[in-house]
Amino acid sequence: MKFLLKGLRNGLGAIIAFISWLIPVSKIKRTSEQQQKADKKTVSIELYQFFACPFCIKIRRVIRRLNLNIVTRNTQTIGSEFRDEMQQETGKVQVPCLKITNGNEVQWMFESDEISAYLNKHFG
Repeated sequence: MKFLLKGLRNGLGAIIAFISWLIPVSKIKRTSEQQQKADKKTVSIELYQFFACPFCIKIRRVIRRLNLNIVTRNTQTIGSEFRDEMQQETGKVQVPCLKITNGNEVQWMFESDEISAYLNKHFG
């Protein structure tokens, strides 16, 4: 039963990801200088995510709309280095998760609405 539910969830997630890919996102337009500043800020930001997670798809669309170069980290595979890192650093595996590094300080942000608000505030 657990295997069936996991397969159904992943299948539906893949369908949602495909539909998201089909629907275009209007990207924010910046001057070259503004884009370079945004790119410089995003070097310290990573999105820990599952490919077919609807909430992760939502955040990837926000990232695309804001025209951000944020690295995505696949944490779906048990034993992957990024999944293990998230587990060790936060005590849980929950996606989407935005990792924001500022010098020696690291902030982990988990809720999609909070992540979306953060990205819109800083890059919108």
